[in-house]
Amino acid sequence: MVDHLPGHKGRYILLNRGENFRTIWLHPDDDQTVQIIDQRRLPHEYTVSDLRSYRDGITAIAEMLVRGAPLIGATAAWSLYLAALEARGQRDAAAFIQTAADELAASRPTAVNLRWALDRVMHRLHTAGPDADRVALTRAEAEAICDEDVEISLGIGRHGRALIEEISKRKNGATVNVLTHCNAGSLATINWGTATAPIYLAQQAGIDVHVWVDETRPRNQGSQLTAWELAESGVPHTLIVDNAGGHLMQHGMVDICITGTDRTTRSGDVANKIGTYLKALAAADNNVPFYVALPSTTIDWDISDGVKDIPIEERDSREVSHIWGRSGSELLEVVTVGERTPISNFAFDVTPARLITGLITEHGVCAATEQGLSSLFPEQAKRA
Repeated sequence: MVDHLPGHKGRYILLNRGENFRTIWLHPDDDQTVQIIDQRRLPHEYTVSDLRSYRDGITAIAEMLVRGAPLIGATAAWSLYLAALEARGQRDAAAFIQTAADELAASRPTAVNLRWALDRVMHRLHTAGPDADRVALTRAEAEAICDEDVEISLGIGRHGRALIEEISKRKNGATVNVLTHCNAGSLATINWGTATAPIYLAQQAGIDVHVWVDETRPRNQGSQLTAWELAESGVPHTLIVDNAGGHLMQHGMVDICITGTDRTTRSGDVANKIGTYLKALAAADNNVPFYVALPSTTIDWDISDGVKDIPIEERDSREVSHIWGRSGSELLEVVTVGERTPISNFAFDVTPARLITGLITEHGVCAATEQGLSSLFPEQAKRA
């Protein structure tokens, strides 16, 4: 995997004006290379990474160069395109691509979009027949997944904007304070984001909106990603420590919580970055509406009990014991924990449906129930 700093095109496009922005794309001069933003380097460096094989895709997913369920899924789809390129001309090409799919599926367990994207591409290959052009088919599916995700995010944005507009009217145009957790922004999708799409569209509509950004330990997706892209987009925001949200809610400083999700059960339970459950509990105690923004691709129609059935990823303890940042002009990683202290690093928790005010999807807003989701997605519910 080759990292490089882009030239004149490297400046990040203002997200709420950047209709052409993408988080993953085919190299403009080399159709055998897929490019991504290395999110580990943000906010201090804007670095583009080249993916030249499906194994590079596995590394990008597992080591969190890419993050967010929709972008993970898109990266998996493009990785199968790279596998098809490598398999071209091989006698066992189909088996090679299947092996790539199996290895990609094991790279991260919680986000359902990963499995969904792999299944979609592999189904397209299986139904096309043995003589099909696997390279062309995988490329077309990867491109379609990305294009559809942009439209899904915009749909979520339109329906979520209506919720922010309603609060703004109740407050006679005063600032609407949104609290979010982790990164469910443009960097987690192909563009616009899920939880941030309503915020960007509300800003475009002239609504006075401000975002409380949880730092989101241990990987600091809030402080390093969400805060960065909000700043790039000119959205007023304030970074807070993870445990400050309840205090703000107690003092009437939060009007609405909007988070993303990596997996949603058919009954409306959601798995999101660790700490989301505690925000939902605080919101319920203070009568603050708690919404989850999700593309339909994150709905797992096969399970109902999120606490019991959603696999929770436990990641490397170094994410807790080490912090990466800038000191002067130098980027450093420092240790903050004594070497004899054991560490547990659960990456996600599950927020039960009973704590969720509503689910914001590309088809509309619904109750966090099986009936609510089925009303918006009857065909998917029927097939489950």
